[in-house]
Amino acid sequence: MKALVYEGPRSMNMREVDVPPLGADEVLIRVERVGICGSELSGYLGHNSLRKPPLIMGHEFAGVIAQVSSGSSRFQRGDRVTANPLVSCGSCRACTTGAAQLCAERKLIGAHRPGAFAEYVAIAERNVYALGDHVTFDEGAFTEPFACAVHICKLLKPLPTDRLLIMGAGPIGLLALQAAKVYGLQHIVLIDINEQRLEIAKELGAITATRLDNLGSDGESKFDAAVDAVGMEITRQMCVESVRPGGRVVFTGLHEESSSLPINLIIRSEIQLTGAFAYHSDDFETALQWISKGRVSLSPWTLLAPLATGGACFETLIQNPGKVAKILLTLDHDKEESMR
Repeated sequence: MKALVYEGPRSMNMREVDVPPLGADEVLIRVERVGICGSELSGYLGHNSLRKPPLIMGHEFAGVIAQVSSGSSRFQRGDRVTANPLVSCGSCRACTTGAAQLCAERKLIGAHRPGAFAEYVAIAERNVYALGDHVTFDEGAFTEPFACAVHICKLLKPLPTDRLLIMGAGPIGLLALQAAKVYGLQHIVLIDINEQRLEIAKELGAITATRLDNLGSDGESKFDAAVDAVGMEITRQMCVESVRPGGRVVFTGLHEESSSLPINLIIRSEIQLTGAFAYHSDDFETALQWISKGRVSLSPWTLLAPLATGGACFETLIQNPGKVAKILLTLDHDKEESMR
Protein backbone atom coordinates (compact mmCIF):
# COMPACT_ATOMS: atom_id res chain seq x y z
CA MET A 1 0.00 0.00 0.00
CA LYS A 2 1.02 3.64 -0.33
CA ALA A 3 1.98 5.55 2.80
CA LEU A 4 3.47 8.92 3.72
CA VAL A 5 6.46 8.06 5.90
CA TYR A 6 8.23 10.40 8.31
CA GLU A 7 11.93 9.65 7.75
CA GLY A 8 13.64 12.41 9.72
CA PRO A 9 13.29 16.11 10.61
CA ARG A 10 11.37 17.86 7.79
CA SER A 11 11.51 14.71 5.68
CA MET A 12 8.28 12.93 4.67
CA ASN A 13 8.06 10.77 1.56
CA MET A 14 5.58 8.49 -0.17
CA ARG A 15 6.64 4.85 0.09
CA GLU A 16 5.29 1.39 -0.67
CA VAL A 17 4.82 -0.51 2.59
CA ASP A 18 3.03 -3.64 3.73
CA VAL A 19 -0.61 -3.47 4.72
CA PRO A 20 -0.66 -3.74 8.55
CA PRO A 21 -1.57 -7.24 9.75
CA LEU A 22 -4.67 -7.67 11.89
CA GLY A 23 -4.41 -8.77 15.48
CA ALA A 24 -7.21 -10.42 17.42
CA ASP A 25 -10.37 -8.29 17.61
CA GLU A 26 -8.97 -5.72 15.19
CA VAL A 27 -10.32 -4.21 11.99
CA LEU A 28 -8.60 -2.79 8.92
CA ILE A 29 -9.84 0.63 7.82
CA ARG A 30 -9.39 2.03 4.32
CA VAL A 31 -8.52 5.64 5.06
CA GLU A 32 -10.47 8.36 3.26
CA ARG A 33 -9.55 11.46 5.29
CA VAL A 34 -6.78 12.09 7.81
CA GLY A 35 -5.98 15.34 9.59
CA ILE A 36 -2.61 16.87 10.47
CA CYS A 37 -2.32 17.45 14.22
CA GLY A 38 -0.20 20.10 15.91
CA SER A 39 1.66 17.39 17.83
CA GLU A 40 2.65 15.88 14.49
CA LEU A 41 4.08 19.23 13.39
CA SER A 42 6.51 19.13 16.32
CA GLY A 43 7.28 15.50 15.45
CA TYR A 44 7.96 16.48 11.84
CA LEU A 45 10.43 19.11 13.07
CA GLY A 46 12.17 16.51 15.23
CA HIS A 47 11.03 18.10 18.52
CA ASN A 48 8.75 15.29 19.71
CA SER A 49 10.32 12.27 21.42
CA LEU A 50 7.12 10.26 20.91
CA ARG A 51 7.50 10.22 17.13
CA LYS A 52 10.64 8.48 15.95
CA PRO A 53 11.47 7.85 12.27
CA PRO A 54 10.71 5.90 10.23
CA LEU A 55 7.05 6.31 11.16
CA ILE A 56 3.64 6.54 9.52
CA MET A 57 1.90 9.30 11.49
CA GLY A 58 -1.81 10.19 11.42
CA HIS A 59 -4.38 9.69 14.16
CA GLU A 60 -7.33 11.93 13.15
CA PHE A 61 -9.07 9.90 10.49
CA ALA A 62 -12.19 8.43 8.96
CA GLY A 63 -12.70 5.72 6.38
CA VAL A 64 -14.36 2.45 5.45
CA ILE A 65 -14.04 -1.00 7.00
CA ALA A 66 -11.96 -3.09 4.60
CA GLN A 67 -11.40 -6.24 6.66
CA VAL A 68 -12.33 -7.65 10.07
CA SER A 69 -10.52 -10.23 12.16
CA SER A 70 -12.14 -13.49 13.20
CA GLY A 71 -12.92 -12.12 16.66
CA SER A 72 -14.67 -8.98 15.42
CA SER A 73 -18.45 -8.78 15.20
CA ARG A 74 -19.63 -5.16 15.37
CA PHE A 75 -18.70 -4.13 11.84
CA GLN A 76 -18.66 -5.49 8.35
CA ARG A 77 -16.88 -4.52 5.17
CA GLY A 78 -18.12 -1.26 3.71
CA ASP A 79 -19.16 0.36 7.01
CA ARG A 80 -18.22 4.04 7.26
CA VAL A 81 -16.32 4.74 10.48
CA THR A 82 -13.98 6.86 12.53
CA ALA A 83 -11.80 5.66 15.41
CA ASN A 84 -10.39 6.65 18.78
CA PRO A 85 -6.63 6.26 18.17
CA LEU A 86 -5.75 5.90 21.88
CA VAL A 87 -5.71 2.16 22.52
CA SER A 88 -5.57 1.36 26.25
CA CYS A 89 -5.27 -1.94 28.12
CA GLY A 90 -8.88 -1.85 29.36
CA SER A 91 -8.13 -3.48 32.72
CA CYS A 92 -5.89 -1.19 34.82
CA ARG A 93 -7.22 1.21 37.47
CA ALA A 94 -7.14 4.16 35.06
CA CYS A 95 -9.11 2.24 32.44
CA THR A 96 -11.72 0.99 34.89
CA THR A 97 -12.26 4.36 36.60
CA GLY A 98 -12.98 6.53 33.57
CA ALA A 99 -9.46 7.73 32.76
CA ALA A 100 -8.30 5.38 30.00
CA GLN A 101 -6.29 8.21 28.45
CA LEU A 102 -3.98 7.93 31.48
CA CYS A 103 -3.41 4.18 31.05
CA ALA A 104 0.29 3.41 31.47
CA GLU A 105 0.07 0.89 28.62
CA ARG A 106 -1.76 3.16 26.17
CA LYS A 107 -0.63 3.14 22.55
CA LEU A 108 -1.34 5.91 20.06
CA ILE A 109 -2.00 5.06 16.44
CA GLY A 110 0.49 7.13 14.44
CA ALA A 111 3.12 7.11 17.19
CA HIS A 112 3.49 3.71 18.83
CA ARG A 113 1.86 1.94 15.89
CA PRO A 114 1.58 2.76 12.15
CA GLY A 115 -0.95 5.52 11.61
CA ALA A 116 -3.42 6.74 9.03
CA PHE A 117 -1.13 8.63 6.65
CA ALA A 118 -1.61 5.52 4.54
CA GLU A 119 -4.19 3.68 2.51
CA TYR A 120 -5.00 1.36 5.40
CA VAL A 121 -4.72 1.42 9.17
CA ALA A 122 -5.38 -1.37 11.70
CA ILE A 123 -6.98 -0.70 15.09
CA ALA A 124 -8.88 -2.48 17.87
CA GLU A 125 -12.55 -2.89 17.00
CA ARG A 126 -13.63 -1.49 20.38
CA ASN A 127 -12.09 1.85 19.39
CA VAL A 128 -14.13 2.16 16.19
CA TYR A 129 -17.34 4.19 15.80
CA ALA A 130 -19.88 4.12 12.99
CA LEU A 131 -20.59 7.34 11.10
CA GLY A 132 -24.18 8.32 10.44
CA ASP A 133 -25.19 8.38 6.80
CA HIS A 134 -25.31 12.19 6.90
CA VAL A 135 -21.84 12.56 8.47
CA THR A 136 -19.10 13.12 5.90
CA PHE A 137 -15.61 11.65 6.07
CA ASP A 138 -14.32 15.19 6.61
CA GLU A 139 -16.54 15.56 9.67
CA GLY A 140 -15.64 12.07 10.90
CA ALA A 141 -11.94 12.92 10.84
CA PHE A 142 -12.65 15.89 13.14
CA THR A 143 -14.03 13.66 15.91
CA GLU A 144 -10.62 13.09 17.51
CA PRO A 145 -9.56 16.74 17.86
CA PHE A 146 -13.09 17.73 18.93
CA ALA A 147 -12.87 15.07 21.64
CA CYS A 148 -9.87 16.96 23.06
CA ALA A 149 -12.00 20.11 23.24
CA VAL A 150 -14.87 18.23 24.90
CA HIS A 151 -12.44 16.90 27.51
CA ILE A 152 -11.05 20.39 28.17
CA CYS A 153 -14.54 21.75 28.85
CA LYS A 154 -15.47 18.76 31.00
CA LEU A 155 -12.47 19.50 33.23
CA LEU A 156 -13.12 23.26 33.15
CA LYS A 157 -16.75 22.79 34.29
CA PRO A 158 -17.86 26.04 32.64
CA LEU A 159 -21.03 27.93 33.54
CA PRO A 160 -22.96 29.90 30.90
CA THR A 161 -22.15 33.13 32.77
CA ASP A 162 -18.39 32.51 32.85
CA ARG A 163 -15.94 34.88 31.22
CA LEU A 164 -13.47 32.57 29.44
CA LEU A 165 -9.98 33.32 28.11
CA ILE A 166 -8.42 31.03 25.49
CA MET A 167 -4.77 31.42 24.58
CA GLY A 168 -4.07 30.16 21.06
CA ALA A 169 -6.21 30.08 17.92
CA GLY A 170 -4.81 26.83 16.60
CA PRO A 171 -7.20 23.91 15.98
CA ILE A 172 -7.54 23.00 19.67
CA GLY A 173 -8.13 26.61 20.73
CA LEU A 174 -10.78 27.05 18.03
CA LEU A 175 -12.42 23.74 18.93
CA ALA A 176 -12.39 24.63 22.64
CA LEU A 177 -14.12 27.89 21.68
CA GLN A 178 -16.87 25.96 19.92
CA ALA A 179 -17.20 23.46 22.76
CA ALA A 180 -17.51 26.29 25.29
CA LYS A 181 -20.29 27.85 23.21
CA VAL A 182 -22.16 24.55 23.30
CA TYR A 183 -21.97 24.88 27.09
CA GLY A 184 -23.69 28.25 26.72
CA LEU A 185 -20.79 30.65 27.27
CA GLN A 186 -21.23 34.02 25.60
CA HIS A 187 -18.15 35.98 26.70
CA ILE A 188 -15.10 34.23 25.26
CA VAL A 189 -11.85 36.06 24.52
CA LEU A 190 -9.31 34.41 22.26
CA ILE A 191 -5.71 35.65 21.99
CA ASP A 192 -3.26 34.80 19.21
CA ILE A 193 -0.57 36.55 17.14
CA ASN A 194 -1.91 35.05 13.88
CA GLU A 195 -4.50 37.58 12.71
CA GLN A 196 -5.91 35.26 10.02
CA ARG A 197 -6.63 32.59 12.62
CA LEU A 198 -8.21 35.32 14.76
CA GLU A 199 -10.55 36.06 11.86
CA ILE A 200 -11.81 32.48 12.17
CA ALA A 201 -12.28 32.90 15.92
CA LYS A 202 -14.19 36.15 15.40
CA GLU A 203 -16.49 34.46 12.86
CA LEU A 204 -17.10 31.76 15.48
CA GLY A 205 -18.24 34.40 17.97
CA ALA A 206 -15.15 35.16 20.04
CA ILE A 207 -13.76 38.51 21.12
CA THR A 208 -10.26 38.51 19.62
CA ALA A 209 -6.97 40.32 20.10
CA THR A 210 -3.26 39.81 19.57
CA ARG A 211 -2.58 40.95 23.15
CA LEU A 212 -4.70 41.11 26.27
CA ASP A 213 -3.98 44.80 26.72
CA ASN A 214 -5.38 45.42 23.22
CA LEU A 215 -8.84 44.77 24.65
CA GLY A 216 -8.91 48.14 26.41
CA SER A 217 -11.18 48.50 29.42
CA ASP A 218 -12.85 45.16 28.66
CA GLY A 219 -9.57 43.43 29.37
CA GLU A 220 -9.33 44.86 32.88
CA SER A 221 -11.89 42.49 34.33
CA LYS A 222 -10.60 39.12 35.47
CA PHE A 223 -11.77 35.94 33.80
CA ASP A 224 -13.56 33.11 35.56
CA ALA A 225 -11.62 30.51 33.62
CA ALA A 226 -8.78 30.22 31.12
CA VAL A 227 -7.45 27.60 28.70
CA ASP A 228 -3.86 27.53 27.50
CA ALA A 229 -3.85 25.85 24.09
CA VAL A 230 -0.31 26.97 23.24
CA GLY A 231 1.99 25.53 25.88
CA MET A 232 4.56 28.31 26.27
CA GLU A 233 5.68 29.74 29.59
CA ILE A 234 4.31 33.19 28.77
CA THR A 235 0.86 31.89 27.75
CA ARG A 236 0.65 29.69 30.84
CA GLN A 237 1.58 32.63 33.05
CA MET A 238 -0.95 34.91 31.35
CA CYS A 239 -3.71 32.41 31.97
CA VAL A 240 -2.89 32.21 35.67
CA GLU A 241 -2.56 35.97 36.06
CA SER A 242 -5.77 36.70 34.13
CA VAL A 243 -8.25 34.70 36.23
CA ARG A 244 -10.04 35.97 39.31
CA PRO A 245 -9.45 34.54 42.81
CA GLY A 246 -10.97 31.07 42.79
CA GLY A 247 -10.66 30.94 38.98
CA ARG A 248 -9.85 27.82 36.97
CA VAL A 249 -7.06 27.25 34.45
CA VAL A 250 -6.72 24.26 32.14
CA PHE A 251 -3.35 23.60 30.53
CA THR A 252 -3.50 21.56 27.33
CA GLY A 253 -0.67 22.91 25.14
CA LEU A 254 2.47 20.76 25.14
CA HIS A 255 4.94 23.14 23.50
CA GLU A 256 7.43 23.64 26.35
CA GLU A 257 8.42 20.92 28.81
CA SER A 258 8.50 23.18 31.89
CA SER A 259 7.45 26.68 32.92
CA SER A 260 7.84 29.07 35.84
CA LEU A 261 4.48 29.98 37.40
CA PRO A 262 3.53 32.50 40.13
CA ILE A 263 2.94 29.90 42.83
CA ASN A 264 2.31 32.37 45.66
CA LEU A 265 -0.41 34.06 43.58
CA ILE A 266 -1.91 30.65 42.83
CA ILE A 267 -1.95 29.77 46.54
CA ARG A 268 -3.24 33.09 47.84
CA SER A 269 -5.94 33.28 45.17
CA GLU A 270 -6.85 29.59 45.33
CA ILE A 271 -6.55 29.29 41.57
CA GLN A 272 -7.35 25.80 40.38
CA LEU A 273 -4.88 24.38 37.84
CA THR A 274 -5.68 21.29 35.78
CA GLY A 275 -3.86 19.49 33.02
CA ALA A 276 -5.92 18.16 30.13
CA PHE A 277 -4.50 15.26 28.15
CA ALA A 278 -6.38 13.80 25.19
CA TYR A 279 -9.83 12.47 26.16
CA HIS A 280 -11.84 9.55 27.51
CA SER A 281 -14.02 7.39 25.26
CA ASP A 282 -17.05 9.30 26.62
CA ASP A 283 -15.55 12.53 25.30
CA PHE A 284 -15.00 10.91 21.92
CA GLU A 285 -18.61 9.75 21.80
CA THR A 286 -19.84 13.21 22.83
CA ALA A 287 -17.73 14.84 20.10
CA LEU A 288 -19.20 12.52 17.48
CA GLN A 289 -22.74 13.28 18.71
CA TRP A 290 -22.15 17.04 18.49
CA ILE A 291 -20.71 16.67 15.00
CA SER A 292 -23.63 14.47 13.93
CA LYS A 293 -26.10 17.10 15.17
CA GLY A 294 -24.26 19.96 13.48
CA ARG A 295 -23.50 21.70 16.77
CA VAL A 296 -19.80 22.13 15.95
CA SER A 297 -17.86 22.45 12.70
CA LEU A 298 -14.65 23.85 11.25
CA SER A 299 -15.51 22.83 7.68
CA PRO A 300 -15.47 26.40 6.25
CA TRP A 301 -11.84 26.75 7.29
CA THR A 302 -10.65 23.26 6.30
CA LEU A 303 -8.35 22.58 3.36
CA LEU A 304 -8.28 19.25 1.50
CA ALA A 305 -5.03 18.06 -0.07
CA PRO A 306 -3.77 14.75 -1.52
CA LEU A 307 -1.73 12.52 0.79
CA ALA A 308 1.21 12.75 -1.61
CA THR A 309 1.46 16.49 -0.85
CA GLY A 310 1.60 15.88 2.90
CA GLY A 311 5.19 17.08 3.30
CA ALA A 312 4.36 20.38 1.62
CA CYS A 313 1.23 20.69 3.78
CA PHE A 314 3.33 20.31 6.93
CA GLU A 315 5.58 23.12 5.72
CA THR A 316 2.55 25.32 4.99
CA LEU A 317 1.16 24.82 8.49
CA ILE A 318 4.54 25.60 10.05
CA GLN A 319 5.39 28.64 7.96
CA ASN A 320 2.07 30.32 7.13
CA PRO A 321 -1.23 28.42 7.29
CA GLY A 322 -3.26 31.49 6.33
CA LYS A 323 -6.96 31.41 7.15
CA VAL A 324 -6.95 27.63 7.52
CA ALA A 325 -7.83 25.82 10.75
CA LYS A 326 -7.07 22.28 9.59
CA ILE A 327 -5.64 20.41 6.62
CA LEU A 328 -7.20 17.05 5.85
CA LEU A 329 -5.24 14.73 3.60
CA THR A 330 -7.24 12.71 1.08
CA LEU A 331 -6.49 9.33 -0.47
CA ASP A 332 -6.98 8.27 -4.06
CA HIS A 333 -7.40 4.52 -3.87
CA ASP A 334 -6.20 3.21 -7.20
CA LYS A 335 -8.43 0.47 -8.56
CA GLU A 336 -5.45 -1.67 -9.37
CA GLU A 337 -3.96 -1.12 -5.92
CA SER A 338 -5.49 -4.04 -4.04
CA MET A 339 -4.56 -4.93 -0.48
CA ARG A 340 -1.22 -6.42 -1.35
